Amino acid sequence: MLLAGLLKPSFIPSREQRELRDLTRYRWKLIEQIASEKNRVIRLLEDCNIKLSSVLSDTHGAVGTKLIDKLCKTGKVSMEDIEEMYHGKLKASKDEIYRVLRTQYKYAACEWVVTKHHVFMLQRIKENIFSCEASISKNNLQIKAILSPYQNVLELLKAVPGLDTKSSEDLIAEIGLDTRAERSEV
Repeated sequence: MLLAGLLKPSFIPSREQRELRDLTRYRWKLIEQIASEKNRVIRLLEDCNIKLSSVLSDTHGAVGTKLIDKLCKTGKVSMEDIEEMYHGKLKASKDEIYRVLRTQYKYAACEWVVTKHHVFMLQRIKENIFSCEASISKNNLQIKAILSPYQNVLELLKAVPGLDTKSSEDLIAEIGLDTRAERSEV
């Protein structure tokens, strides 16, 4: 079929576009990995019988992070700690947060359920999240370097409702900028 000319040639994007695709797809995988790690933190806290996600919409926001850090350091959080970390934008009250953190007691006479293993795991997960965030930052710099000649195109795409910088970069990486009818095909 090839010799007879019955097969359409495949489109092979330019090296620049292939490299950009690699970077944007890898950034997406890193973002997914961070989301997975954040879910792992929630599951680990629930293993300690701490249902922090039931009172905080973002357990990795400022207050949630401080609460988890305090749990890692001391294994418990007092009402004074909550008052220190609390800010007015939270929908949950200080008492609700304290009650959720106090549900760590499985039985009335039982101590806190946060073990050394939980602390170790929380610390490793946080390290992995920081590592992924650093990789994303480096990727973003490389993506911006590749797309710097096309800043005007990025600005035009960002004017489209629903497209931000990242979405515009992803779009360019996937479909390219070459809209001519004739492309280098093999």
